[in-house]
Amino acid sequence: MANESKLLPAIIAHCKEYGFIFPSSEIYDGLQAVYDYGQMGSELKKNIKDHWWRSMTQLQENIVGLDAAIFMHPTTWKASGHVDNFNDPMIDNKDSNKRYRVDHLIEAHADQLKETGKTAEADQLIADMEALLGKDDFAGLKSLIETNKVSCSISGTCNWTDIRQFNLMFATEFGSTEGEDNKVYLRPETAQGIFVNFLNVQKTGRMKVPFGIAQVGKAFRNEIVARQFIFRMREFEQMEMQFFVRPGTQKEWYEYWKEARLKWHLALGLPVDKYRYHDHVKLAHYADAACDIEFAFPMGFKELEGIHSRTDFDLKQHQEYSKKKQQYFDNDVDPATGKPYGNYIPYVIETSIGLDRMFLAVISHAYEEQDLSTEEKQDSRVVLKLPPVLAPIKMAVLPLNKKDGLPEIADAILADCRPHFRCFYEEKDSIGKRYRRMDALGTPFCVTVDYQTKEDNTVTIRHRDSMEQERVPISALRSIVQQAITI
Repeated sequence: MANESKLLPAIIAHCKEYGFIFPSSEIYDGLQAVYDYGQMGSELKKNIKDHWWRSMTQLQENIVGLDAAIFMHPTTWKASGHVDNFNDPMIDNKDSNKRYRVDHLIEAHADQLKETGKTAEADQLIADMEALLGKDDFAGLKSLIETNKVSCSISGTCNWTDIRQFNLMFATEFGSTEGEDNKVYLRPETAQGIFVNFLNVQKTGRMKVPFGIAQVGKAFRNEIVARQFIFRMREFEQMEMQFFVRPGTQKEWYEYWKEARLKWHLALGLPVDKYRYHDHVKLAHYADAACDIEFAFPMGFKELEGIHSRTDFDLKQHQEYSKKKQQYFDNDVDPATGKPYGNYIPYVIETSIGLDRMFLAVISHAYEEQDLSTEEKQDSRVVLKLPPVLAPIKMAVLPLNKKDGLPEIADAILADCRPHFRCFYEEKDSIGKRYRRMDALGTPFCVTVDYQTKEDNTVTIRHRDSMEQERVPISALRSIVQQAITI
């Protein structure tokens, strides 16, 4: 396995070599923190998205989907608080003119401390930072940076400006003429598209509280310090679900979704020790409870998914700014009064997972460098042990050679299986090299068509993780693969 410090660079190189992720517009030297998903990456990303969507909508009786526009009326972001509050504390080094997000700067210094064995000192630094961030104590944060001699990675100096807030929204012009009246924003989150359509969905879908609205879509944030490959980008994709509940029941539903979302991750076969909950020290202005599901990425435990109890803040704000009621009439009987609950603004439990971060979590756990050497010969392989349900290619069909009718048998197998799952055909190179290539792409099954196949209609199926091979009838192939890719 790659050394922990070398794991992320190894994954980045593997993603480019095998068509998972490329730097965007690379022929023009790229664009910082913007990436393109290649032929394999787009399949893996789509499979993650489809698996989440199915689990949220198809397998739930009270959650429906939505696809809201990226552009929204600018008052949306005033109501949501993003215009006034969507800021990150930033600091500049006076010698290099490099700008840093304060928490990233301190976290990087803490990582350096851990590398030198000063784990307790690093943990205390992070705890002090979180306490100061919770109080918006910028003077205290600057003092913490100076006291701990946190230096700039470019200049190496500790010559810092004061800390100030920086709004993360991208602004653009709507229409053909410039002017403040035409100013709109690229959405920094997908949630608001759900909130402004709350009553549209509720009424047309005849939805009854509690119910949820799920959405997958692009969001944009002008991150000053975008870093760590696809973990933090300026253009990214979110998978969010807003669950509308009766006021007073939000704590119960918050705990329910906190547990349910972790179960979703573990059902993919990802180990429980790779996950942990992290309760927020500082709650967002709209929340009465919030936690992150963190994953052990190559750079340490980082946020993968957020669970937030958003109270009735969002719908109440949109009601105030739009002057249109965002209320739900609940005709269920309140046991305490014996009367219907009546009109109220629902409370909201949010589950929000970064699709790109989930991609990185899946591929970083799946990536393995294996030494297969024996006394007789040196051997190794790089394998992606992707969950079969997510793998870009489910089955590769490999005729032993290009003649004697073997490709024709392979074509018949492909014709039978392709309507049900993604297959791949390859006849170039030795069978061993083809196995290694499929291992590197994360393909769970390789099927070899050989001369025995012509005699008894059986093939060799090779299992990616164990590399074990077994002889099975051609007629059994589809069910073997379908069983493996079903959760």
